[in-house]
Amino acid sequence: MTAKNSICLWYDKDAEEAANFYAATFPDSRVLAVHPAPGDYPSGKQGEVITVEFVVMGIPCVGLNGGPTFRHSEAFSFQVRTEDQAETDRLWHAIVGNGGQESQCGWCKDKWGVSWQITPRVLLEAIVNPDTAAAKRAFAAMMTMGKIDVAQIEAALRG
Repeated sequence: MTAKNSICLWYDKDAEEAANFYAATFPDSRVLAVHPAPGDYPSGKQGEVITVEFVVMGIPCVGLNGGPTFRHSEAFSFQVRTEDQAETDRLWHAIVGNGGQESQCGWCKDKWGVSWQITPRVLLEAIVNPDTAAAKRAFAAMMTMGKIDVAQIEAALRG
C-alpha cells in the first residue's frame, strides 16, 4: 500500500472475508494483500491472517483481526453516494442481505458491524438546497425512511 494514511478497521477474525465482500460489492474496491501473523498473539496463532490490505471505493484500508475486544459503532461509517434508486437498492440489499441490518435515514450495518450510509446524490443535494422549505421537506421525508426512496425525496422537493 503506497498511501501514507489508511483506515484501520478492527475485526474479530473475519478481516479477509469482509475485504473480499467489499471488493466484490463496491466499485473501485479490491484486496491488495493478506498477511499472516509472524508469531502468536492474544487472539490468534502464528500463520493465521492478522491483517488484510484492501481498498474500498478508492479509500485505502487495513483490516486487523484483533479479536473480540473492540466493536464497531456508528461513530464511524462509510458514506456511499449513489446515483439512482437502482444503485441504492443494489448496495443496500448487498449489505443487509449478507447478514447486515437496516437502520434509519439510509444507514445500515454489515454483518461485521461496520456502518454504511447508502446516500443517493439527490438526497445530499436536497438537504443543502437554497430553497429552505424544499430542503426541510426533503429532510423530513428522509427522517421517516430506512433505505432512501429517491422518488419520495424528489416528490418532497417538489412539494
